[in-house]
Amino acid sequence: MRKYKLTYKPYGEHAILIEWTSEISETILEDIITFKNKIERALKLQDIIVGYNSLLLVYTFEVENIESKIEFLEKLYFQKSVFQRQKKMHWEIPVCYDSQFGIDLESISNNNKISIEEIIKLHTQPMYTVYFIGFLPGFLYLAGLNEQIAIPRKSTPRLRVPKGSVAIGGIQTGIYPNESSGGWNIIGSSPISFFDATKESPCFAKSGDTISFKSISIDEYSILKNQNTSEK
Repeated sequence: MRKYKLTYKPYGEHAILIEWTSEISETILEDIITFKNKIERALKLQDIIVGYNSLLLVYTFEVENIESKIEFLEKLYFQKSVFQRQKKMHWEIPVCYDSQFGIDLESISNNNKISIEEIIKLHTQPMYTVYFIGFLPGFLYLAGLNEQIAIPRKSTPRLRVPKGSVAIGGIQTGIYPNESSGGWNIIGSSPISFFDATKESPCFAKSGDTISFKSISIDEYSILKNQNTSEK
């Protein structure tokens, strides 16, 4: 696998930020995941956070003698991997694009000069890659959106976006795992749960997994929603 020229720098008193080339690339994502696995086996950290082209290492103590820690990380990066690659999963996510959920479909249609039917078709065609999880626990940042339906985030975010809302923000698409404020354009809703703090793995997906969306009717949505609620 290709090796990159990484940059390392302190990030506050307890963290080190590692950065790759500033681009969205599956090759870079694979390299990030590989390095993350090496670090997790070599160090005990409070947290390690994946970004599109970065890793943030959060230590359990104040980082001192940062030069030696960076030197260790640089050597670790170039070490040959001795473990199997992380198994990737594919997840098919049901989405209801009914107008009661897809409250921004009409505005996207008008802005992009494309029919609502074509928006739904283009949204369900790709296989998306999960790059990282944030800004909310369980919020999957997905790359692979067709540029014909890309649209800037709203200048004024909504104060309340319902749980399960499927939305577009720029060239990204994602699902709100819980009710929150948000400025992405809402095109539908998924009846399944994306984050459960009571589970050992609260979010079922991870960086490197793939996602596809399946359009469902309002009746199918209600059935799946009831099933998901009764399982809790």
